[in-house]
Amino acid sequence: MKDSAKTKGQDSARLDETVRMIVRRVLMAGTLLLVTGISACRGVPSLAEQEQLVREGNLALERVTARAVVNVWGEPPHYQTKFTQFFVMPDFTMIPASRVALGESPRGWEAGVHAGEGVFFLYPDRGWLLVFLDDRLVYKETLKAEEMRALVESWAYEDRFKTRLLDGTPMP
Repeated sequence: MKDSAKTKGQDSARLDETVRMIVRRVLMAGTLLLVTGISACRGVPSLAEQEQLVREGNLALERVTARAVVNVWGEPPHYQTKFTQFFVMPDFTMIPASRVALGESPRGWEAGVHAGEGVFFLYPDRGWLLVFLDDRLVYKETLKAEEMRALVESWAYEDRFKTRLLDGTPMP
């Protein structure tokens, strides 16, 4: 009898420890979800706040929309819209696959990818390439004049091969 009582006591202690461990994990997961939810709720600032960020030169990723940039800087001299694959970095920033050498991946990239309709704005007078996805700034890069010229030429070359189906022109 003593052995069975001892075993029952050990089973009860093990069960209590397992329950405490599960409760701890649930609380940690709940806290993580709460913190993530709160940070996701902060959303995009108002258009006026975004325009102020652009005026100050603070092109904050995920916080500035294309409309705010156009309202402050004007229409971009060069732009392109195309379906784009993005490398998602460990810090959740995104890099368009077209900005990385063919067959390569960005340094530090692990495995995250995302795809969608990317809108590329090129402002040569400011030296910026801006990329928007779902109307939020997801990538920015300063480029030299020769890099911009090469990019504009590649966009012009790609545009030569677009069909009317891709550019939205109605067919007769």
